Amino acid sequence: MEQSGQSSRFQEYIKNNQERFINELIELLKIPSVSADSKFNKDMGRAAEFLRQKLADAGVDKVEICETEGHPIVYAEKMVDPSLPTVLVYGHYDVQPADPYELWDSPPFEPVIKDGKIYARGACDDKGQVYMHVKALETMMQNEGVFCNIKFMIEGEEEVGSDNLEIFVKNNREKLAADVILISDTGIISVDTPSITVGLRGMSYVEVEVTGPNRDLHSGRYGGAVANPINILCKMIASLHDENNHITIPGFYDKVQTLSEEERKTLNEAPFDLQEFKEDLGIKDVWGEKGYTTDERTGIRPTLDVNGIWGGYIGEGAKTVLPSKAYAKISMRLVPDQSSKEVTELFRKHFTSIAPEGVEVKVKPHHGGEPAVIPTDSVHYQAASAAFEDAWGKTPIPTRDGGSIPIVSLFQKELGLDSVLLGFGLDSDNIHSPNEKYGVFNYLKGIETIIAFHRNYAKIGK
Repeated sequence: MEQSGQSSRFQEYIKNNQERFINELIELLKIPSVSADSKFNKDMGRAAEFLRQKLADAGVDKVEICETEGHPIVYAEKMVDPSLPTVLVYGHYDVQPADPYELWDSPPFEPVIKDGKIYARGACDDKGQVYMHVKALETMMQNEGVFCNIKFMIEGEEEVGSDNLEIFVKNNREKLAADVILISDTGIISVDTPSITVGLRGMSYVEVEVTGPNRDLHSGRYGGAVANPINILCKMIASLHDENNHITIPGFYDKVQTLSEEERKTLNEAPFDLQEFKEDLGIKDVWGEKGYTTDERTGIRPTLDVNGIWGGYIGEGAKTVLPSKAYAKISMRLVPDQSSKEVTELFRKHFTSIAPEGVEVKVKPHHGGEPAVIPTDSVHYQAASAAFEDAWGKTPIPTRDGGSIPIVSLFQKELGLDSVLLGFGLDSDNIHSPNEKYGVFNYLKGIETIIAFHRNYAKIGK
């Protein structure tokens, strides 16, 4: 009865304050905290200060803005009893660039609520999800207090590689001491089918530059006699996959962890409607490595994709130019036991080796991260599963996510801590794309579920 009574009080508090909870999130979403673009540097500071103040208002004992060589980290803690387990909440307040702006139905930093969803850049990734933890803390503090010791570490560089967070973690191991990391930066299968992410892919991100002649040339006078960097780059990129969509870089698959047939069977038992998937994306058929299902391609297999390609004249009208340079940004999603540094070097060696004599190639690494697998037999996972059962009335399904959260493997390495990926986004939330959104239901239900995690973890976490 006690747990039921607590849940009712939490639910009532969330319901009575839901308008304010939503309005506060909207204020945070209005801040264009784009970490990749220096013109938004002041806004990064504004977002950090917003979170500092809201954490203080929610009831933490200590909160500070920790400066780094890049964007600041917001650190806070509510320590109530050393005999209780400690949960370190991680999240990020930086967002992806909103370009192309013209594809948004409403301005990306002027949030609107439509059909029960909040539309704005960062609504799901990750402001909406990280702010659930702030409101979960407030809700607990206003209703008899917290169940566990809680620490917060909210950074501003997740979307650009978390380089300075890595330094912060290494220099503050004692400060960050905890029993588990709690992260809401992933998703669920659907509002009817809750799930918990237990696997993340790693990342190797590079930019390539192909240079031909020492200047742009007249395509009539020189075309056919001088290598065109755009043509060459396209051929080089096309050669990175074979007819089965298998990546052709030598050694690329040498350390790829192969799942057993039983593991693959379990993975494919998660609800998935292929026709609905295609209709949602407006495609006639799926595409990927031969011999694997869509869920396997996005969860347990590595990939290589061009994220951007440019060069020459792209303005209005015509300009018959043979360009001097061509560029592309390329990302590779990695799986256990691949190493981002090793794969980046494999790519560099191969890509430069296949360039013809008429051009020069440069490969510039940007950022990377390691893949991670979360054990499902841990007390952390049990607490998360019980939280969904309490809040949603359903047992969540363990799934593997195709995305990357590089900090998860760093936490394992530097702090010796596993993470619980308690996310509530949906595939249809358009993260990293125009018209990003986050369901109001998911936001409010997420707050309730996070509280249930703390309650369950306090019982079984030590």
